[in-house]
Amino acid sequence: MTAYIIRRVIIGIIVLLLVTMLVFLLVRLLPGDPLMVYMGQFSVGGSGTTRITPEEYQFLYHQYGLDRSLPVQYIDWLGKIFHGDLGKSVTVGQDIGELIAERMPRTAYIGLITFVIGAVGGTFVGIICALRRGSWMDNTLTTLANIGMTIPVFWLGILLMYLLSYKLGWLPTHGWTHPLDNFGKHISQIIMPVLAMAVGSIAGLARLVRSCMLEVMRADYVRTAWAKGLQERVIVVRHQIKNAMIPVVTALGGAIGMILGGSVFIETVFGIPGMGRLMTTAIFDYDYQIVQAGVLLFGAIIIFSNLIVDIAWGWLDPRIRLA
Repeated sequence: MTAYIIRRVIIGIIVLLLVTMLVFLLVRLLPGDPLMVYMGQFSVGGSGTTRITPEEYQFLYHQYGLDRSLPVQYIDWLGKIFHGDLGKSVTVGQDIGELIAERMPRTAYIGLITFVIGAVGGTFVGIICALRRGSWMDNTLTTLANIGMTIPVFWLGILLMYLLSYKLGWLPTHGWTHPLDNFGKHISQIIMPVLAMAVGSIAGLARLVRSCMLEVMRADYVRTAWAKGLQERVIVVRHQIKNAMIPVVTALGGAIGMILGGSVFIETVFGIPGMGRLMTTAIFDYDYQIVQAGVLLFGAIIIFSNLIVDIAWGWLDPRIRLA
């Protein structure tokens, strides 16, 4: 098991390095000059609001390391990361580590609630559909799950905002309040974002759990358990659910990536000052440093979650350790 974990850790590190290289190159292929965005209304020797000389422009360009070759910039950026320095935003002018420390807890908080609701709700719905296969409940829930998987998260967020806020006036349209400041207002503000992101997770997981449960229910050992006269509760819990959960573990790891991706849209729609909204603003502002740091953080979280999934697979099924 130790050798299996070590192999997975090494693979995760290699994948993370490849992701950082790819993002580092792609963000620099975007059109525009990040230095000019940072300078706002400044113009180089032109007629802008405030003029600067070409010499001053070159000085700033050198100060931010934009005049170096891409390999040198990448190595320099990677070396600073190992020392805990994520760089400085060229648009906000603030240390990126401080921005992440301020924004990430909100994204993680909403993401954790969404993950728990999606995991519990999807597993419960999938088990119910499998145990009541062919019934009206199975047909109804399966149809809703198919619809839930096809709805874009941002469109669902806008729809919820229109119905629950604009039409019914039950919930606020946007904003973020710390739970210790006003818990009631905080709950009312996160209901729609969490619901919008959880629908897709519940729908996808419900379909997977249903399929896995139906496959396990046809296994020989399950039929043997029925032949022995065991109670339905014992068969479902000890034999069906336990063995059906092995593929579901992988889906739970992938759900973390979906939640992080969904946060980019949901935080923008509902005005939540989290990492998703920060990265969206950074992309439009050509703030390379924030985009790189954000993708690095999200990539590390996804790779770590997949590592946990691999370890869980090896624990649930010893045959995988030899793969």
